[in-house]
Amino acid sequence: MDSFVELYRAANVLEANAVKGALEHDGILVRTLGEALGGAAGELPMESQEIRLLVEQQQRDKALQVLRRYQQSLAPWPCSDCGEQNDGHFEICWRCGAEPEA
Repeated sequence: MDSFVELYRAANVLEANAVKGALEHDGILVRTLGEALGGAAGELPMESQEIRLLVEQQQRDKALQVLRRYQQSLAPWPCSDCGEQNDGHFEICWRCGAEPEA
């Protein structure tokens, strides 16, 4: 069996599941550690509440590429029509409805 290595530490379960979904979409097996600690929020230090995503050593390079792509998709973008700054998760400008330039 291949050994698993840590790829990423997510701040919360939503981020962990989003990253995990992106990795699994590209055929990468992901294990998570720390999801059960969410109920202890406020009782534990923030870093101990992070959710660790682990991938097989042999898939690490591919997983890093997927992770970079995912993080780039979250980058803010300026609307070319009205100039409004939009969070990366918006598919259209929240102010005027224009689509981002490709």
